[in-house]
Amino acid sequence: MYFETIKCEDFEVFNLDYHNKRVAKTIGKNLNLQEYINPISDELLRCKVIYNDDEILSVDYFPYKKRDIKNFKLIYENDINYSKKYLNRENLDYLFSKKEFCDEIIIVKNQVVTDTSISNIAIFYDKSWIISKNSLLEGTTKARLLEEKHIVERDISVEMLKKAEKIALLNAMIGFDILNEFEINE
Repeated sequence: MYFETIKCEDFEVFNLDYHNKRVAKTIGKNLNLQEYINPISDELLRCKVIYNDDEILSVDYFPYKKRDIKNFKLIYENDINYSKKYLNRENLDYLFSKKEFCDEIIIVKNQVVTDTSISNIAIFYDKSWIISKNSLLEGTTKARLLEEKHIVERDISVEMLKKAEKIALLNAMIGFDILNEFEINE
């Protein structure tokens, strides 16, 4: 089973084209999510659509409150695979449990920075925003910003991450959330 997390606010559904594209890539056929999503209020909602290869199984709405993330624990894991937005996140949850005193983790796979447990990550480095071309999951916000040419894709080393002037977390709910102050812990 798979899921999509979709931002809804003021009865508007955000970036639905990118979610539809990811669903089609995941299961090999088109499902029009618009047919299933009807926000229940005007507040900021996290819409969770659970589906399998054949159909939409459930659509639920939850009030959304953004987590305050300031410090990160680097987690080195070469065997992680999360190429589709699987409902089963045991592997990511296990890595997240290693965060110690930090707010969030940054997963490093084969010496390349990939993602956090909940988002893609971009760095402001050498006068441009760079996102890993080796993200574990191709996020919908990442896809949109690449298409709009706001970010560029390339490998991000741990050294580049540590020298970055700023970092940004990217996901459907927070968009492109720039952190000017952050701490990276080994």
